[in-house]
This record gives sequence, C-alpha cells and structure tokens, in this order.
Amino acid sequence: MRTSKHIEQMAGNIHFSPDEKTDERILAEAEAALSKRTFPDTKPEKMRIIIMRNPIIRIAVAAVVVIACVIGLSLWRTTGSGIALADVLARIEQVKTYRFTASVQFSEKVTGEDPNKPYNVEAHYTYLASQEYGRKATYEESKSHYLPDKKTLIIIWPKQKKYRRQEFDDRWAEQFQDDSPDSLVKKILKYKYESLGRSTIDGIEVEGFRTTDPNHVIHIINRGESEIQADIKIWVDVKTQLPVRYDSTYVSFYQKENKKKYEHFVMHDFQWDVPVDASDFEPVIPDDYTGLVIKYPAHITEETNIQGLKVWVELLGKYPDPEIFNNLISDADLAPTVLRLAEKSETPAAMRLKEESKGLTDDEISNKLVDFLMPIRGLDLFYMRLQWYKKDRAYYGKTVTPKDADKVLMRWKVSDSEYRVIYGDLHAETVTKEKLAELEAALPK
Repeated sequence: MRTSKHIEQMAGNIHFSPDEKTDERILAEAEAALSKRTFPDTKPEKMRIIIMRNPIIRIAVAAVVVIACVIGLSLWRTTGSGIALADVLARIEQVKTYRFTASVQFSEKVTGEDPNKPYNVEAHYTYLASQEYGRKATYEESKSHYLPDKKTLIIIWPKQKKYRRQEFDDRWAEQFQDDSPDSLVKKILKYKYESLGRSTIDGIEVEGFRTTDPNHVIHIINRGESEIQADIKIWVDVKTQLPVRYDSTYVSFYQKENKKKYEHFVMHDFQWDVPVDASDFEPVIPDDYTGLVIKYPAHITEETNIQGLKVWVELLGKYPDPEIFNNLISDADLAPTVLRLAEKSETPAAMRLKEESKGLTDDEISNKLVDFLMPIRGLDLFYMRLQWYKKDRAYYGKTVTPKDADKVLMRWKVSDSEYRVIYGDLHAETVTKEKLAELEAALPK
C-alpha cells in the first residue's frame, strides 16, 4: 500500500505547466470526487478552503492528479480501443522467428477499364524468418534465401536449373526488411493513420489500423509514374498484440501511356516463435545448375553515380541516351544490353569486351563482367532513387558530351532553393534555382 509520503513523492515528480482552464478543471474534478465521500454536505465554495488548508487532503488531491495524468498518458499513446501501434512494434521485435503466407497480384489496365477486372499476374508464397539465420521465401516456381551473415541473396529456379547470387553491403541489406512485419508497422507509424476499431478474423478478436499515405512503400514507384493512390491496413490480435493480417493496395497512374497499374499484397496465417535451425535457411544448389553473380557498389552516392558515367564514356565514347538510361536495369539483362551497345563502339574498352565475350552465354558474360558492370548498376540505382524521393531529377546525355565542361549533364534538387549539378566533364557543384535555369536555357536543342 502507498503511504502518504510515497504519494507526495509521486506528485512531486510530475512536471507540467497547465493553463488556467486546466487548473480549474483538475480542481473541480478533485472537489467533486472528494465531496461525494468525505464532505457530502459541504458547499463548493467552502470545499476549496478545506482542501488547501488540510495537508492530508492536499495529498489525496495530488494522488487524484497523479492517477489522472497516468490515465491521460495511457490514452495519448493508444488508440480509442486501447492498442498502441508502438506497443505492437515492440512486441514484434521480441519475436525471434515467424512464418506467414502471402499473395501478390499485379495488373495493368487502360484508364477507364473495369478496376475489378481480374489481375494479370498472381503469385503466392510462404515466408520464414529468423533473427539469427536469415529469411527464406518459397514461391510456386522459385525459392529465395537471404543470408545476413554473408550479405547475400540467392534465388533458385528449379525448373530452369538456374540460380542468381546477389551480394550486398550493410546498407543494401536493409531493403530485405521491407516485407517484414516490424518494418511494415514502422512505416505505418511514420505517417498519419487511423484505427478501424475491433472486428474478428479467423475467430480472433483484432483491431485494425489504416493509412492511405502512398509513401508507406516507396520502392513501388517505377519510372514514369506520376501519381499513386494507396490503401494499407493491418489487423492486430487484441490479446497478443501481434499482427494477424496485412493488406495493401496501390494504384499507379501512367499519364503518358494512359494506363493504371494495380498492386495488391496480402500477408496472413502468421505463426510466431516457430522452431527453426540453420539448415532451414541454407540454399541447396545442385551441381548442374548454372548461376548469375551480381554485385552492387558499397554505397549508392553521387560518387557512385559519377563512376558509372565514367564507365559508359569508357565503353561508348559518349554518355548513354536517356532512353537507354531510363530503361536499363534488369539484373539478368544488363550484360547483354551493355554488350549490344558496345557492338557499335570502337573504343578500347568496347573492343576488349567484344573479344572477351566471344562464344559465351549471357550468364557467362555477366559473371565475367561482374566487377565491370558494378558501377553501371550503381549509376542506375542512384538515378532511380532521385525519382523515388522526388528530387526533380533531369538527365541530358543525348546532347551533352564529355567535352561540354560548362553544360548540365544531370541535376537534382537538394533543397527548396538549390540543385546539385553534374557537368559534361563530370565535375559537380551546387547552384541556385536561378542559376540552374540559366544553365538549362543554354543547353543544345
């Protein structure tokens, strides 16, 4: 039981500066609470004198204030039904292993078509994750293994007897958290969301949360999209405070093509703290499978971007056309695309590449050029990120050459009033919006 001294200490540890109205409200509530039990016949105007003169009653009032503040804090950090998403995140982070089933559906439809028309592509998979061993996804025709200790993603296609090995650094490894439950909850917490109240899913009492902020999953933004609508929902078990179902729908608008892209992603059948061991995550690749190895730069930065442009100049003697630059990267297609472009070039790098590629398959060429292609991958990813984060990017490689030291080759926004500019000779500087307008007005038509 709390003594009066304990209560006084608790009250003394609360620091806040309420306004006059708050003072009046708290005092009025204290008066009402005490008068009903302690002074049933005392008039309100006398009550304040009694309260302020009697030290024991002052302590009781302090206790009322303490309780009110504790209840208030609890309400501030939870939804109307009593579950806080922050608490859900903390609960998920305590889980060492989990499994769920997921489905993803894609469709592209001409604007005006029935949005309920069946999806063009649909895939289902199971997902197993461990804080210690990594993650594994099993699709209908492939398996993927992410091994964090090796910073490697391995995808296996049994029917084709092929695999792909992608090597990442620590920063790149973060992208594989995107479809983890804790990552999804973190993203919802970042944006404005609402409670959907209580309901029942598969016999489980749940509370739902919803956000319609399209920035929730930014990596879905592809080149050419001008607008995205999003509807993301997650339902949490009221008892365990762990997710039961996650459901997201995105509609992307392509103005140039007059099309809409629909994406629907669902996670369900969650199992938490399932027993696993290391062998559950190790990929098994038979000897007769052929593989493709891909490497990415350690960091995707402005310098990465410049190194990629240098490789293109070394290979082609010029910068790539915007059409190539904007539609280049498919991991499996990069080497054949680069080789096709090099066929028309007579630079030393192009001649060497053509000679070294004779008689090789596309995968063999990719593996032979794994280090050579890495800066090009970094360039493309840097350029994509500028769009992801709405940096007002532009690229003028069709008309600007390596000899154009004063011409804008690429630019992007760094603040409301400034832009970063890379010139034709690949030196860079930050300029004002007004200066950029002058530079772009002087570009070749």
